[in-house]
Amino acid sequence: MKLPPFLRTPPPNVALEISPRRLVAVCLSGGGGARPQVSGWAVEPLPEGAIVASLTAPNIARPADVARAIERVWERLDQRPRRIALVVPDSIAKVSFVKFQQVPARAADLDELVKFQIRKAAPFRVEESQIAFAAGASGSDGQEFVVVQARRDIVAEYEEVCVSAGAAPGVVELATIAVSECVRAMGPEPTGDWLLIHATADSAALAIFRGDDLVFFRHRGADGDAHLGELAHQTAMYYQDRLGGRGFSRVVVGGATPEALASATWRDIQARLGVTAEAIDPERGITVRARAPWSPDTMEAATPALGLALSLRSEA
Repeated sequence: MKLPPFLRTPPPNVALEISPRRLVAVCLSGGGGARPQVSGWAVEPLPEGAIVASLTAPNIARPADVARAIERVWERLDQRPRRIALVVPDSIAKVSFVKFQQVPARAADLDELVKFQIRKAAPFRVEESQIAFAAGASGSDGQEFVVVQARRDIVAEYEEVCVSAGAAPGVVELATIAVSECVRAMGPEPTGDWLLIHATADSAALAIFRGDDLVFFRHRGADGDAHLGELAHQTAMYYQDRLGGRGFSRVVVGGATPEALASATWRDIQARLGVTAEAIDPERGITVRARAPWSPDTMEAATPALGLALSLRSEA
């Protein structure tokens, strides 16, 4: 049942990204169709080793240090949110794709079918997993679903450290998926096949979309710029050979400024892909009224948190 607006819980206005090196928070204001406004932001470094992002092992090695860092973020925002949207590292989850020629009508039956399909390839027991899935691309060969699977206890680590700092996460999203939401929010609306490259100091993720549908996702740990170029080349080959790709309409990069895309490494990547890459412009479509200066480095850092906050606002 879809609730009328006056009965719906409004989305959190603060999104927080927790990554191994830092915390980034963005606060949005404005609503009711008004242009979104960034009313506050904060970046707080984390001590080395406080978080070690992993798919199968405990992640938050020093929860007290992380909770104190979150408290400092709230001080910089000059507010103490009780509800937040949370962005977590890509490396804590497995993203997979399953396809069914016939989709069960009952939600419970579909849930069981998805779990059955991913069981053999799952890196840990399905019974110990937090699983979310959504309909993806569809065609004559069936309906595809994008499945995100993480160990329940690892997700709980991130949620609990936020609760320790007084904020309960109402939504949890992977970093690269949140960045893709920023691409959509900033416009123009992506069409055709497009590639998102999300590169950070800790990892790199490449995601291929067909319009709005995610059709490919690959994540790797950070192994240097040369490795990123090879990863982009392998992704392009897979796109052509296995996905019937005829060329990307756009290549969008999160985690890099326009100046960085002029480097030799990125020029080589663009040459391999045959498309000029564009950096995400998080200022497009929003108004920044934050007290602290909103610099290009800030924009790059804030992209995942901003993307998740904007996507929740658009769905409200």
